[in-house]
Amino acid sequence: MRLSTRIRPISYLKANAAEILSDIAENRQPMVITQNGEAKAVLQDVASFDQAQETLAMLKLLALGQQDIEAGRTRSARDVAGRLRAKARRGND
Repeated sequence: MRLSTRIRPISYLKANAAEILSDIAENRQPMVITQNGEAKAVLQDVASFDQAQETLAMLKLLALGQQDIEAGRTRSARDVAGRLRAKARRGND
């Protein structure tokens, strides 16, 4: 995707809003809106936005996990499994 081909001035957005929204939803490609020649906003379909937010959340979790590893805040899989089994036994009593 070449974002440079999807740049439109705000006047174009005002005059063609329905067409732009249809295009964005159909092609799932964002559009940059300019004002006075300067990029001011990016229009994106909801599905792509949701996907990007989920991706960012996953990346944040990975970064937090990496920080835990670097700080030594880890447990072995054997230790975790043992704790889970012990907890399950207590729950069954």
